[in-house]
Parts: sequence; C-alpha cells; structure tokens
Amino acid sequence: MPVRALTFGTVAEAYERYRPDYPQPLYDLITGYAGHPIRTAVEIGAGTGKATRLLAANGVTVTATEPDPAMLTELRRHVPPNVTATRAAFEDLTTGDYDLFYAAAALHWTKPDGRWQRVASLLAPDGVVAVFGGPLQLTDAGVERAVRSARAPFLESDDFPSPDGTGPDAAMQWPGTELERSPLFTDVRQHVIERRVTMTAEGFLGHLSTVSAYLELAPAPRAEVFRRIADVLPETVEVTADVFVHLARRSSEKQPAESNPTER
Repeated sequence: MPVRALTFGTVAEAYERYRPDYPQPLYDLITGYAGHPIRTAVEIGAGTGKATRLLAANGVTVTATEPDPAMLTELRRHVPPNVTATRAAFEDLTTGDYDLFYAAAALHWTKPDGRWQRVASLLAPDGVVAVFGGPLQLTDAGVERAVRSARAPFLESDDFPSPDGTGPDAAMQWPGTELERSPLFTDVRQHVIERRVTMTAEGFLGHLSTVSAYLELAPAPRAEVFRRIADVLPETVEVTADVFVHLARRSSEKQPAESNPTER
C-alpha cells in the first residue's frame, strides 16, 4: 500500500472518535440495488469499523480486512461477533464467494493493476460491489475560505485527487468510471446520500487530524496549521458529509482478464 495509506494507525483512536458513522439509508440502498439478501460480505480497509458495524447490525456476516495493526486493534474493539477482523491488504486477498464486496473510503489506496479482476474473484456469480465515502466540507463559504487561507502556507489542498484524473464536474465519478470500462461488471450506478452534520470546532479539528494530507506533515507544521485553523473557527460548524456511492454487479458472462484500467 502507499505510505500515505499507512499513516492512519498513528491516529486510530482519533479516527474512531471523530470520523462519522455511516447511515442506515446506505445499507438500504445497497440491498435494494442487489435485489436479493446479502448474507456475506468482504470489506477492505475496514479502519476502525465505521462501515463494518452498519452491515453487521443488519445481520450480514462480514470478513473485515485491515492492513494496519493499530487500526485492526481498534476495529476488533468495536465490532460484533458476526465480524471476522483479519489483518490483510486488498492485494493479499485471492478468491471468495461473497454476496458483497465493499470499500468505505479505502479503494483509492489500492493498486490499480488488476484491481477489478481481484474484486470479481472475491464475489459470488450474482455478487455486487459497493464503494462509498466522501470528504467533510464546511457548509459556510466564509468559514471555508478562512480555513483555506489558514491552511495555505502548509497545504494547497487537503483533498485526495481522483485516481484516474476524472474532473469534479464529470457526470460519472471515480470509481464508477473504472467500473464502466471494466468488462467484469455491469449496471454501474452512482448515488449521493445527502447529509449535514453540526460539529464543535474541537470535533472538526479532530476530524482533520485523521486526514492523510495533514498526517503527512511533520509534527511542528501540523501543530501550527491546526492552531491557525482553530483561530478562525466558530464554536460550532456545519459540514456537508454527503456519502457518494458507486454500485455494480459482477458480469454473468465469462470475460478475459482485464488490463490496467488507468492505462486506457
């Protein structure tokens, strides 16, 4: 995995505390799309189990994989008995027969070469894919500008760029773009579950402390950028926490192994 992907273990407890949970409508969307019961699922990059708990609470038997030992320890503290938490990277997985493959804010850390061939190999013939996540963004434009200005000497942006270069205004966003190009999947759909969340300034800074762009900074500049952001925040902030969801079905036709989708 990229080095940037392995920074989260240093803030595993903060990740659990400050990252928002996933809402029930997400599960309803996935099962409605599948059109059949989802009994088993495999998750990659499970983190501390924010998405894991949603699936498990709805009766799904989940194999949750996580490569970082500190994150895995936190994951095991918070999941119920119908979850098997295993230390593994996506690239360590081989084959399976799961009803669902899913990734919550994790797929962009995986290697693109053979990505969808590996996903397909983990699914039952009628299995489905769900990839979801989304950044927290300040709703108030004035507060957002103030935070951007405070951050500017240290980071131009704290976003993660699209892995395949898809622009933010494109009708279909990544990874839907890759799924549409893959012969291994069909019926690709994109949905947005809208959410607005009110957070304290401390909670918002806590969330930023789990964002990889800040984790890559050295300790001194990281502390300084958080101090400057804290100076411009009101006591509470409203954030847009929309969940972007991409769904697809494993193709029923036998297909040859795909090439690297980012090279097309």
